[in-house]
Amino acid sequence: MQAHQLARPYPVTRLDGDALEAARMLAEQRLPGLIVVDEDEHPVAVLPGSQILRFVVPRYVQDDPALARVFDEDHADRMCQRLGGRKVRDVLVPEQAPPLPVVPGDAQAMEIAALMADAHSPVVAVVDEAGPGRPRIVGAITVADLLGRLLPAPA
Repeated sequence: MQAHQLARPYPVTRLDGDALEAARMLAEQRLPGLIVVDEDEHPVAVLPGSQILRFVVPRYVQDDPALARVFDEDHADRMCQRLGGRKVRDVLVPEQAPPLPVVPGDAQAMEIAALMADAHSPVVAVVDEAGPGRPRIVGAITVADLLGRLLPAPA
């Protein structure tokens, strides 16, 4: 099965998009990550939900997870307020973000799986490479989409 057959419409966010809205989109649509596009709708990165958490959880708690027990639930409920007024580009730390996983529409399932595994990415962008300029996103494939296609039927 080729990528264009597995791809489905997928929400995207822009680099200059609101980080809090991006987090809401992830939560409300139960997405593993968002594809980030530039002003010309070209995919530039994947923003996994885990990277949003890295942004909102204080660094010292990430360094010593035992400190998380010190925070009460009221404080935990407010930790996403750090996203307020921030742009997606502020949350998307290049050295922590997986490389942009992009496949052409004719990529085979094994190619898609290998790219997802190598990039540690929960989603790949499927692009149309026809025409001038950089490729444009035509859809995406999530790990769940791919596994749903590759897993054998239950016995």
